[in-house]
Amino acid sequence: MKVKVINQSKHPLPAYQTPQSAGLDLRANIDEPVTLGSLERKLIGTGLFIELPEGYEAQIRPRSGLAFKYGLTVLNSPGTVDADYRGEIKVLLVNLSQEPFTIEDGERIAQMVISKHEQINWEESDVLSDTERGAGGYGSTGKS
Repeated sequence: MKVKVINQSKHPLPAYQTPQSAGLDLRANIDEPVTLGSLERKLIGTGLFIELPEGYEAQIRPRSGLAFKYGLTVLNSPGTVDADYRGEIKVLLVNLSQEPFTIEDGERIAQMVISKHEQINWEESDVLSDTERGAGGYGSTGKS
């Protein structure tokens, strides 16, 4: 699939790191380092603007290495970039560790996965079909 992109960053376009990667790494496009204190959140620009085809979204997800090693994650994970959005892709990062974390220009801060989606039409009803699970909620299918 071809996706139109405007790259106003100082960095190359995101690329898949391996032949079977699902996500493209997004880089911070900042003029100076940004430090996130413990539990602090900031919106970090990427300098990228995209035009997705109708029926697709871009999901912004954490990078597992940053999350595991430093407690840095995407706060609204996964963030959604809709097909009709034309603004800059930004990443809402939060530092869940006890230590400050400094983001450098060009650092890979998140990954973007392109996903097909459907829109629904509601069909109001007074009853839903029965299933084995039924109305069982959180943990209802776990260990007994």
